[in-house]
Amino acid sequence: MTIIALIAIVGGITVAARGGQQPAVAVGSPTNAPSATETTTGLPTAGASAEPYEDAGPSGDLTPQPSAAGAASTKKKVDRKAAMSPSERDARPGEGPLPSDQPVTCPGSTTDVSTADDLSQALANAKPGDVIHLADGTYSGRFSATSSGTSAQKIYLCGGRGAVLDGGGTEKGYAFHLDGASYWVLSGFSVRNGQKGIVADSTTGSVIQNVAVTDIGDEAIHLRTNSSSNLIIGNTIHGTGNRNEKFGEGIYIGTAVSNWCTYTGCLPDHSNYNIIANNDIAGTTSENIDIKEGTLGGIVRGNRLDGSAMTAADAWMNVKGNAWTIDSNEGRNSSKDGFQTHNILQEWGDYNLFTNNSGTANGSGHGIALRPAMHNIVSCSNTVTSGQGLSNVPCSTQ
Repeated sequence: MTIIALIAIVGGITVAARGGQQPAVAVGSPTNAPSATETTTGLPTAGASAEPYEDAGPSGDLTPQPSAAGAASTKKKVDRKAAMSPSERDARPGEGPLPSDQPVTCPGSTTDVSTADDLSQALANAKPGDVIHLADGTYSGRFSATSSGTSAQKIYLCGGRGAVLDGGGTEKGYAFHLDGASYWVLSGFSVRNGQKGIVADSTTGSVIQNVAVTDIGDEAIHLRTNSSSNLIIGNTIHGTGNRNEKFGEGIYIGTAVSNWCTYTGCLPDHSNYNIIANNDIAGTTSENIDIKEGTLGGIVRGNRLDGSAMTAADAWMNVKGNAWTIDSNEGRNSSKDGFQTHNILQEWGDYNLFTNNSGTANGSGHGIALRPAMHNIVSCSNTVTSGQGLSNVPCSTQ
């Protein structure tokens, strides 16, 4: 793959600053349990969305608990009639501050850890340029990072597959949480047994690479709360949705509109310009990849997708954001479609490009289903099919 240039910054979109109050959880705490002083927020207003309420906080309760990166609001509502901003409306595929699409090499370690307590302490003390190396072994607990590196000096957490972060069960908690922490590299190790696997809130310039995420209650990897220009590459994901099949996505980008008031002040979750590349995703009860309304300009390239285990979704990928490029992914096995777009509100789910994708869904629908078509483009270079052929719209030779 080639390095993707920073082609153009669309309309001045920026990553939102951290908002809300710091939850009463010790940095790097292996328990990550909310304290008695932590505020519990209310559920979204009834009728706010046709979608199910789909995001649980660190406690595992379906009542969300905002992280240090997000501020909850139970009084405000999303203005569903508000016009899109010019930057949202004018976004097109391939434009924006995209990160490099190349994996990162872990430098020599500056801190070696071999126990959960060691890891918690290293995370609490992490500073730009630190390289935390995980020895093989099981690290039981739920771990969190809140300090940031820089674009020139990232913070690294690296290990082999034999280094296993074990969240202790699929009912509660995030096995690993980048909580308002930017410029991290998570590389090589394994994550299992969390309600959620890896959650990143308000992170910029981070890399999640070559991590095995398995046996998860809900979704495996989630970029959320205006997390932009990050790279998710070369990961292996299997066995999600063990707590709730509806929430068992492999990779999840953004936030459903029903949760915007919880995480992004009732405004769109602009988790924009992220790259999802070369991941192996199977054994998910919901979509292999779910891209939410409010997100812009990312790239999904070279992933291997398998929908054999999907019981709460009928496509490998659901694209509800705008100006995404879906390129050279290979899929198999779905009850209906391979790829889908949907319009949830306003003009979201538009100007997405599908190109060079392949595979067979073996379902009742199409390889690529645009619902509705809007300005989305299905290139004739795609060869992915299902029972009704390539697409429900004519392909484009442009």
